Amino acid sequence: MQPVETVEVESPRVSCDGGNGALGHPRIYLNLGDQKQIDCPYCGKRFVLKEGARAVASH
Repeated sequence: MQPVETVEVESPRVSCDGGNGALGHPRIYLNLGDQKQIDCPYCGKRFVLKEGARAVASH
């Protein structure tokens, strides 16, 4: 499946709910991991870590 949308993020942990309000999907949390990107398994939205962003989440 091709990604529906690509979103640059500054954290390696993201959440996705499909972005369509009641027409979206359940909110899930994703970890970008070593690849520094991940596609949502529900809607296909691709999350990519911004260049220069910290790859490790701070506490």
